[in-house]
Amino acid sequence: MSVLIFVDHHNGTFKKNAFEVITYGRQIAQKNAQEITVVVLGKLESGEIEKLGKYGAGKVKHVSDERLNTMTPKSYSKAITTIAKSCGASTIILSNNSIGKSIGPAIAVAMDASLLSGVSTTQDADAHFTKTVYSGKASVALKPMKSNLVITLNPNSIITEEIENTVSVEDVKVELSATDFDYKIVEIKAESMDHIPLPDADLVVSAGRGLKGPENWGIIEDLANAIGATTACSRPVADIGWRPHHEHVGQTGLTIKPSLYIAIGISGAIQHLAGVNQSKCIVVINKDPEAPFFKAADYGIVGDAFEIVPKLTQAVLKLKGK
Repeated sequence: MSVLIFVDHHNGTFKKNAFEVITYGRQIAQKNAQEITVVVLGKLESGEIEKLGKYGAGKVKHVSDERLNTMTPKSYSKAITTIAKSCGASTIILSNNSIGKSIGPAIAVAMDASLLSGVSTTQDADAHFTKTVYSGKASVALKPMKSNLVITLNPNSIITEEIENTVSVEDVKVELSATDFDYKIVEIKAESMDHIPLPDADLVVSAGRGLKGPENWGIIEDLANAIGATTACSRPVADIGWRPHHEHVGQTGLTIKPSLYIAIGISGAIQHLAGVNQSKCIVVINKDPEAPFFKAADYGIVGDAFEIVPKLTQAVLKLKGK
């Protein structure tokens, strides 16, 4: 009986979600006096595995098969399941990102396990796990029906913890046939990004139709650059092409949980709130004092964004001595 943690990577490097699932898995293992094993698939950049050790990954099994550099559901599910069975894992933990959502159910079926998707806490005294529902307006307690568990952890649900630790790496081979790869990836077109991706961002500056046009987005980018934030937008803005769709946050876009979310010129429709209402601090800037977003805000400024935002940026730069 042990805990198996799968960590995915982006072009050979780990992101914040990898360290979160290891921290979470270590907490689960400590509660049940179990050992943890971490699984990594595909080619990694030099020194990446050592980063996992800082968060408690003492034993890492690495399947370096280059066919696993990109995810296909069948190949990843088979590789993880094979290793889980070989080391007697009763609990498998993944991030609740696109990869975890794709392969979690298949792994649960293969392991005859209960699937707990999108949880945000470890077990309580009654062995319940918690997840939010109804766009974050409520939470439910889940009690698994089976002893084997597959858990997907919501990103930004827990604070990562570094510990003194050394890591040992075992190269592992898993027999994979051509039929284990659902499809062939012909080309990957990466978005040009010079900032932290939204799912990993701790500070976010977002704007909506109140900016009146894409030509006015410079004041948003200036504020984001001043505080080291990532930019986001509401759905209408992405739909009419003012901003790229990968910046769209909300019920039909990305769900984020940054420490600070600054919403500028966004009214605060329930669909938008569903994607951001778990932010630790929400600041709303809107010239309409009746904008619904103010009800969800920790701080609000009523006024013209074109006057307020540049002043905020200048104040931040002055504070930084720039």
